[in-house]
Amino acid sequence: MADSRIISVAEISRHDSPSDIWIVVDGRVYDVTDFAPSHPGGPSIILKHAGRDATRAYDEIHAPSLISDTLPLEKQLGTVDASTVTAEWARPPPGETKQPAVKGEKPSLHSIINSYDFEAVAEQTISKKAWAFYSSAATDLITRDANKSFYDKIWLRPRILTDVRWASTKTRILGCESEAPFMVAPAAVAKLVHPEGEKALARGAAARGIFQCVSSNASFPLREIVPAAPSGYPFFFQLYVNSDRPKSEALLREVTALGVRAIFLTVDAPLAGKREADERVVADASVSAPMTGGTAGNDEKGGGMGRLMGTYIDASLSWADLAWLRRCTDLPIVLKGVQTAQDARLAMEHGVQGIVLSNHGGRSLDTSSPAVLVLLELRRCCPEVFDSMEVFVDGGIRRGTDILKAVCLGATAVGLGRPFLYALNYGEEGVTHLVDILKDELETSMKMVGITDLGQAHPGLLNTADLDHLVPRAEGPPYALGRAKARL
Repeated sequence: MADSRIISVAEISRHDSPSDIWIVVDGRVYDVTDFAPSHPGGPSIILKHAGRDATRAYDEIHAPSLISDTLPLEKQLGTVDASTVTAEWARPPPGETKQPAVKGEKPSLHSIINSYDFEAVAEQTISKKAWAFYSSAATDLITRDANKSFYDKIWLRPRILTDVRWASTKTRILGCESEAPFMVAPAAVAKLVHPEGEKALARGAAARGIFQCVSSNASFPLREIVPAAPSGYPFFFQLYVNSDRPKSEALLREVTALGVRAIFLTVDAPLAGKREADERVVADASVSAPMTGGTAGNDEKGGGMGRLMGTYIDASLSWADLAWLRRCTDLPIVLKGVQTAQDARLAMEHGVQGIVLSNHGGRSLDTSSPAVLVLLELRRCCPEVFDSMEVFVDGGIRRGTDILKAVCLGATAVGLGRPFLYALNYGEEGVTHLVDILKDELETSMKMVGITDLGQAHPGLLNTADLDHLVPRAEGPPYALGRAKARL
């Protein structure tokens, strides 16, 4: 801080006009006069707190370090004199008191016995906007719902009379030992659910020996998330390529220096899908992602956070850019969002270390194929990819049986996004509780089908007949062999 002086409340209160704005955040005094007009959420929220303590409003949205990283040192004035703080000054400004963000009280964590319970509680207790943002998907939600229902169309074929007194869910993911074949999938601004956001996700995941893939649009900079886990804990990082490429290059240097083990490059979202539930609810324009600069907002289309926070994403990204990415990092590269056998084969030919079969949780293009159907397509049309790179799946996974089915079909591991966000409603303890539930369900399912190690899982333990007729047999159906020309 440029000036370590102690500043009285009386002096701070005098700086309360549009031409002279001081605020207090976490006991520190800042001059935000020059910054206010360019604030991504607009100047009004800052003006509301001019000359006052803005900590509560700030902490609801922003990472603690954002303000000190953003403002020059000469604007970081000092520390508030605690002896001068009065109840009147500390009271939220007029209009700041909000309606309760919850509709009811959360039940005891121990009453939660599956992932659906977490979802039901979240729908009733997190803010309306957070629920709309996380639960929404593209247009008619067909792909979102099919992601789950297609797992239900795969039947297990248990083998009997095997010794299943013990079973191990351990596996290796990109060279790292994991206690289970599932991970926390990347998801934006987890702080909407819990003040500790991605830091609580990291602590919970690390406590149970599974991995977290951190989103580019996380609520906190990665340098604040990494210390939340024990030293050496393997993090993965999800990358949206910025249209300003030097910004992505700088971000890659930072995440590499922080010890990240792999880069998950999102390739299925050159722009955001039309998520109508998210658009219908007004967004808090102060929400931002510190690593990318993406900000929420509202316009004539609505308040879609995914759409408005993703305007920086480079829609020109192509296969040729993998060479650029390889020049930027020596870390393993995983393409997140592969949806056809053709692209899986191209990924293999480009030498990446893994792919995620994903449709962005149904949030990008509605009526795109459910992820498990693409997994079946790879087994039929390009089984060689399983020997050349690691294959992951996300979308629709809610049960231990879903995880087992994906592993039987060749997946190294699966990712869960929404379920962990809903569990985060209970903080770190909710995250560990969900891991325990899923591990227990997986282990029980393994024993029930007659295996004790994930290496024993194979397609013969499944009956996929209800889906087999939907799996493409070659480059496409017969009518796709010739390309129709548009008539103008």
